[in-house]
Amino acid sequence: MDNNPNDHKVLRSHTNWKDLFFYQKADALYQLTFSFCDRFLPEYGDRTVDQMVQAARSGKQNIIEGSEDGLTSTEMELKLLNVARASVHELREDYRDYLVSRHLNHWRKGNPRYAAMQQFTSQHNRLEDYQPYFTKWNDEEMANIGYALCCQVDALMNGYLEKLERTFVEEGGIKERMHRARTGYRQEQDARLKLLEAENAQLKQKIQELEQIIARLKG
Repeated sequence: MDNNPNDHKVLRSHTNWKDLFFYQKADALYQLTFSFCDRFLPEYGDRTVDQMVQAARSGKQNIIEGSEDGLTSTEMELKLLNVARASVHELREDYRDYLVSRHLNHWRKGNPRYAAMQQFTSQHNRLEDYQPYFTKWNDEEMANIGYALCCQVDALMNGYLEKLERTFVEEGGIKERMHRARTGYRQEQDARLKLLEAENAQLKQKIQELEQIIARLKG
């Protein structure tokens, strides 16, 4: 039999969300955003605080929920990860608006601090890499770091989503995997039954031959 072992799998294999670089960056981004709002935005009377914190949290939480739901539903994972991306896009614009409205420098290529920022954020993913700086960076520094992390989370998620979409096209969803698993199981059972029937026929033939030998010996 040439059955593919994956044909019997209903739950698809996938990476633990804790190991995804874009999740790790999203987690650091949420904590950075919370600290940024706490330090540089008014505690009351500014809806931006709630919007930024909720957008950062939505990005992180929807990655977790999407990855967990992805065990059974690639379609749901795609939907939730796209919600996460939309939240990160919203947060990125909030950081850009903060820099523009306060006439602070938005670090782009050519800015003397851009290359160092890109190198640091590209090479560091986890919260513990950023947390020591939460009380040291000024608002321009934190806003630019936050913006850069948003861009990197978005780029990493985009690549992951493209891979998921290809998997969905090739393997289908939970219904298709269940159908393949049931079909593969039935095929295995049919093949095993045919093998047993062939062995049984061989045994009957052998018994007949032995009975004939015994009959001749008695005669």
